[in-house]
Amino acid sequence: MIPLRASYRDISPYSPPKRPCRVDLSDNTNLFGVPPAAARKLGEFHAELLGRYPRSYAPDLRRVLASRIGVGAEWVTTGCGSDDVIDSALRAFLEPGEVLAFQDPTFVMLPLFAKVNGLRPAAVPLRADFDVDPEALLATGAKVIYLCSPNNPTGTALSRASVERVVDEAPGLVIIDEAYADFARGPGFVDLALTRTNVLVTRTFSKAFGLASMRVGWGVGHPKVVAEVEKARGPYKLTQLAESMAVATLNEDLPWVRVWAEEAVANRERLRDALLAMGLKPLPSEGNFLLVPVPGAPEVAERMRERDVNVRAFQGLTGVGDALRIGSAPWPLLETALTALRESLR
Repeated sequence: MIPLRASYRDISPYSPPKRPCRVDLSDNTNLFGVPPAAARKLGEFHAELLGRYPRSYAPDLRRVLASRIGVGAEWVTTGCGSDDVIDSALRAFLEPGEVLAFQDPTFVMLPLFAKVNGLRPAAVPLRADFDVDPEALLATGAKVIYLCSPNNPTGTALSRASVERVVDEAPGLVIIDEAYADFARGPGFVDLALTRTNVLVTRTFSKAFGLASMRVGWGVGHPKVVAEVEKARGPYKLTQLAESMAVATLNEDLPWVRVWAEEAVANRERLRDALLAMGLKPLPSEGNFLLVPVPGAPEVAERMRERDVNVRAFQGLTGVGDALRIGSAPWPLLETALTALRESLR
């Protein structure tokens, strides 16, 4: 028997409870369609390119993203989803055994990334208002601090004052995950990545941009930060097709993205009203989903799956308890989910 890493023995592959369902609202992806320019690129893709490697570090996508932000391409990194960029940053800036601090609750992959990279996770509870606790995060002494705004799974946004406090006093890198920024009211924190030397802001094409299957993520930060992330992530993380679809969407379909992001937000609030009418109390959200505290959420979610609707269940979330996360979608899908939820709560 090949010896195993002791630190890996209690790690399970990422596999949330799921089954094929007609209505799947568990991943917070864009269920309104695919950007037309991206669909066109898919149809134009030449089969002979499948036998070739893509260019190493997605130069076209980096250039277009950088141009839209107003910086040089050396300020931008890309990856196989924004989680790949985050994972690469952890490898780049933390030695095994060092501390990774993050808000709690937050993106479920953070504790897993800590384990697989041999790091010591420091989960710091959010305050009662769901803002980050700067003093507690800084007290960990972590060389890398992870923030998520709008936060997954709560949907809540972090305050500018708290984030700036963390950035100003952190001893090392601050990663700000903005996977859901396209649905939020505020401008986000990209400006901090452009004005500070210790900030990496990450974003994704998997949510508002409708390209989850293509796995395209990116980050922006000082060139010295980006250079280390690029070294850690390695080449060929984006296929040629994925890069071309992302570039086409940025160049041609940003109005399409905005329209459907606005629709997702409008339907999220319509869903909130329906949930309130049922006597439930969803958390305020700046994402394309709602987190709804529900006792026995895993069992409720299983009963919903029996009714052909999949939502994400969480058990014992810090400061929340059991809860269901329901992604926004075209209203007929949400109506079906509401019916399944009503029947599953009886």
